[in-house]
Amino acid sequence: MLTYLIRRLFAAAVMLVVIILVVFSIFFLVPKWAGVDIATSFVGKQADPHAVEAVREKLGLSDPIYSQVWHFFKGIFVGRTYAAGGDVTHCAAPCFGYSFRSEQAVWPVLTDRFPVTLGLALGAAVLWLVLGVAAGVLSALKRGSLWDRSAMVVALGGVSLPIYFTGLLSLAIFSYGLGWIDGKYVPLSQSVGGYLGGMILPWITLAFLYAAMYARITRATMLEILGEDYIRTARAKGLKEQVVIGKHAMRSTMTPILTMLGMDLGALIGGAILTETTFSIPGLGQAVLGAIKNQDLPIILGVTLITSLAVLIANLVVDVLYAVIDPRVRLA
Repeated sequence: MLTYLIRRLFAAAVMLVVIILVVFSIFFLVPKWAGVDIATSFVGKQADPHAVEAVREKLGLSDPIYSQVWHFFKGIFVGRTYAAGGDVTHCAAPCFGYSFRSEQAVWPVLTDRFPVTLGLALGAAVLWLVLGVAAGVLSALKRGSLWDRSAMVVALGGVSLPIYFTGLLSLAIFSYGLGWIDGKYVPLSQSVGGYLGGMILPWITLAFLYAAMYARITRATMLEILGEDYIRTARAKGLKEQVVIGKHAMRSTMTPILTMLGMDLGALIGGAILTETTFSIPGLGQAVLGAIKNQDLPIILGVTLITSLAVLIANLVVDVLYAVIDPRVRLA
């Protein structure tokens, strides 16, 4: 198990380096090849050429490519960097540069908003995992029943309806119409009850979409596994149905579920843009949406790296869980 974990950690480290190089290329090399000047974007198109050149020197954009890459890596892992290059003395590690609009350090913006998005993602993940898997397993065990047909119809609706529709609909019914839920975001540090009241609709809205997909995948996987020889053998030995389903069938069913959970949770931690925009939640999604509108490159870059790192960590956790569920994976 230790050898397997070391191999996965080494692979994750290599992938992280590749991701950083790709992100650097997208944000600093591709615009240059396309004729877009980052320094001009920083100061504005009507700025004096001398001001543009001063900013270019300050950002280190006139340095050789290898020097820019070095400063970029240094800024992420050590700090003390301004965008692609150019050391400064007031940027704590790690440092993704400074906003083109507010000139504030990007890292504090990300750290302030990351817990908000993390809470949204984890809360919704618990709901969709429990409800989706339970509905899928029950549908597989009661194949062709009224529950099976009803659950799959609801799941089809959940997959088909976009988040901004179900989110606005839930706000119109439960917040503005019935008045049961306030629907306004309250930081957890201010009030636990206010936080739960403000997050329950976003959690349910987000979980409805993913629970529908998980229910369909779980049902299809469970039906396939229930037809396997080892399941028939377990039943022939006289094992209780709860043991056959819970110990044998569910163990194999969880493999594709874990794959989906790792990817979905990693992407959501990077920023659930539609959900956060619909419910006015101040997370990473809203930050990157505002940065795109304002062409604020450093914030977009920071959120991109955070998203990539979240997906990488989620997949690493999934790999470890694979080894726990199926010992054969450790030999791969």
